[in-house]
Amino acid sequence: METRDARSLPAVAQEDLRKKVLKAIQEGKKQVEVAKLFGVTRQAVGRWVKKYREGGEKALRAKKRGRPKGRSLEPWQAAQIAKAIVDHYPEQLKLPFYLWTREAVADLIKNRFGIRLSRWTVGRYLSGWGFSPQKPIRKAFEQDPEKVRYWLETKYPEIQRRALRQRAEIYWGDEMGLRSDHATGRSYGRKGQTPVIPGTGQRFRCNMISVITNRGKLYFMIFKEGFSSQIFIDFLKRLVKQVPHHIFLIIDRHPVHRSSPVQKCLREKEDRIQVFWLPPYSPELNPDENLNQDVKSNAVGRRRPHHQDDLVKNVRSYLYSRQRKPQLVKKYFHKENVRYAAI
Repeated sequence: METRDARSLPAVAQEDLRKKVLKAIQEGKKQVEVAKLFGVTRQAVGRWVKKYREGGEKALRAKKRGRPKGRSLEPWQAAQIAKAIVDHYPEQLKLPFYLWTREAVADLIKNRFGIRLSRWTVGRYLSGWGFSPQKPIRKAFEQDPEKVRYWLETKYPEIQRRALRQRAEIYWGDEMGLRSDHATGRSYGRKGQTPVIPGTGQRFRCNMISVITNRGKLYFMIFKEGFSSQIFIDFLKRLVKQVPHHIFLIIDRHPVHRSSPVQKCLREKEDRIQVFWLPPYSPELNPDENLNQDVKSNAVGRRRPHHQDDLVKNVRSYLYSRQRKPQLVKKYFHKENVRYAAI
């Protein structure tokens, strides 16, 4: 007999079929024999037998089809939830989540209004409210919102005006370390078989310093040793030689940047370069961080260096390509957190 898909039957007919199959098995027939007798698969019979053993005859009953009908949120309730997501982190609302996921929002709705919603229903609500899943920007607990506000509203506009008066160029600088085992992105593979990426078992690294402007200029230096005052001084001297204009350099408060040798160098070259400090714990305000992420993702994360010189070569080659495309450098200033520096 040809087997049929029992799921195509009406719910009541499915229930009747399951009961007849179980009755036949209880009368001593084998599962294979019963499957042939009723024209269903052996796997289906096995599932029904398992359900019966776990939940009795109740587990064989027909279930309602279609999207489950549950309570929906009133407009004022939806507005409260959307505002809570924008204004708070889950932890601030005593939820056991680090990020706003569909599960976290479902818990918030249940806690506030006693309404249980599935993750799919919550997802539809979030989409309707204009929310989408995004990679969050990391912000340190130690960051002072008042200092950030002062920087955005007062300090940086003042730097812009000074740069205009003195015909100076504003550069944003940063440095970072690059490791050979950094990986990014995903690779397709068969389900249950994690893709294997060949690469050296050794770990090595290099470091880079870079500065960019909102006009698309990019200067950098790659080095193998650790970041030190002398390294930074060498970079500053190179930068002054390469840039004919007066330089306003905006950087973070790294100990090397504030070291005595560096401060002495800056005093000696104050007619060519001046340094301004970003607010503490505020890397998201620095457009050069976007260059860092670009290099990590594309110059390191998608290529497999075999030794340190190979890593240095990959990074240097990628940065040279970026230097030749100022329109791409300008795009580092397009993200929302650094858009204030794009003009």
